[in-house]
Amino acid sequence: MTETYVVVGASLAGARAVETLRKEGFDGRVVLVGAEHHVPYDRPPLSKEVMLGRKAPGELVIHPPDFYSENNVELLLGVRATKIDTHARRVELDHGRAVTADKVLLCTGTTPRRPVIPGLHLEGVHFLRTVEDSLAIRDALVNGVSLVIVGGGLIGIELAASARALGNDVTVLERDSGLMRRVLGTQIGDRLSRMHTEQGVRICTDTEVARIEGDRRVRRVHTSHGAVIDADVVVIGVGVLPATEIVDGSNIAVDNGIRVDTFCETSVSGVYAAGDVANQPLDAGGARIRLEHWQNAQNQGIAAARSMLGHREPYREVPWFWSDQGETNIQAAGHLTPSDDIVWRGDPESLEFTAFHLRDGVLTGVVGVNRRRDVRMAMAHIDKKICPEPGALADPAVDLRTIGDTAASSGIK
Repeated sequence: MTETYVVVGASLAGARAVETLRKEGFDGRVVLVGAEHHVPYDRPPLSKEVMLGRKAPGELVIHPPDFYSENNVELLLGVRATKIDTHARRVELDHGRAVTADKVLLCTGTTPRRPVIPGLHLEGVHFLRTVEDSLAIRDALVNGVSLVIVGGGLIGIELAASARALGNDVTVLERDSGLMRRVLGTQIGDRLSRMHTEQGVRICTDTEVARIEGDRRVRRVHTSHGAVIDADVVVIGVGVLPATEIVDGSNIAVDNGIRVDTFCETSVSGVYAAGDVANQPLDAGGARIRLEHWQNAQNQGIAAARSMLGHREPYREVPWFWSDQGETNIQAAGHLTPSDDIVWRGDPESLEFTAFHLRDGVLTGVVGVNRRRDVRMAMAHIDKKICPEPGALADPAVDLRTIGDTAASSGIK
């Protein structure tokens, strides 16, 4: 009998999963369910290229629309999957519909965190998650307005740089003591913060929003310090939550996302998860991690599809992400913690440098600012858990590709 595989989430992970199912020879029924009315598309350009008018929405698609019909993938777009019945092997959809499935892959991603702030309902207050969100914000910024961004994470700062390039007045409100410190570390976060200040972005740290005011439309933002900031547009960017509602009431384990094993399978046999929603093993010691990175969504979607087909290969990759902030490119790989020892290659003040993270002598992570090549070369060494000589890491005359030849292995599995 023909089997049916259902992929929930018309996302990057979902798109790569259905592509892989067909490439690997699965000839059964494949159904891709997506809440948006679009074929899967890339989200990173929403805060940059789309905002600046350099890319049209049609240029973001993972596959052209006819890819799905040509590969016999049933698209259910504009359809919300509401529940998974693991006993009946059925994915329930809105409006009383359902699809019976032999195996299910959950690629539901994340949803924007909605803080409790009075005035969040006003016209002109936006979140940035979908292509419609991006276009609405872009349209609001074309004539030069006062933009307030609540949240100084990577997406908020990318948007701030784009809005400044379009000639808008930009204020960023961040509740922590610095921008991007949790993902890039204090020194790099503070250096990038100064860069944005020099480019005209007003940054207020240790600041929370007390309320947003206006008539029908937003007019001003009141901060916890009593400041009042004029605002024509407000964008809320205070993080995301894993979209796990579909497994509520089921016996699928949830812990900061849907828990999966090294084969991307959940606690229920035949149900898999991949991408931003998946909480995956980090190491043999029992640590776990949920990644909100483009690379992980793509590659874990591929790995999950292969696992569905019986290819029992553990998914294990060095995490990698990037952020384009104006003309500055930031890339990071591995696992970064505040307690790491850092070896610098280049001067951080120059905005062209690499920061290597060492933990007990082992290379565990890297951040490169306008140093793409250094990051890519370091990733292979991070994967091998080598113990490099710090002096060699710091010396720009030393080819990073040769460091692995002389470094000792940590012996860590």
